[in-house]
Amino acid sequence: MPLKKKKRITRGMNRINEILEMPAEVVSNTPKISIIGFSEMLIENYKNIIEYESFYIKVNTHIGIINVNGFNLNLIQMNQDDMKITGKIDSIEFENYEEDEMEEK
Repeated sequence: MPLKKKKRITRGMNRINEILEMPAEVVSNTPKISIIGFSEMLIENYKNIIEYESFYIKVNTHIGIINVNGFNLNLIQMNQDDMKITGKIDSIEFENYEEDEMEEK
């Protein structure tokens, strides 16, 4: 699909979503991250898991990569839309695809 047409469709959908007051994560592929303390994390709207170790989980989303670092990390609940990570979460890092695209232009 040509880029101009895709942008017009996106703008139209954004206007409709604003009128209906729909949350961005519901109507798009934007990930939503919920963190409870330092021991529980829910990631919604992810694409796939790139890497999984007890100390490191790398998750691919539609807009970038989420890196979760910690100890005894476990995926205790997972379906095609969301996942729940438990363990001692030390840090979370984000790699944004959109910034890479802007730098290339």
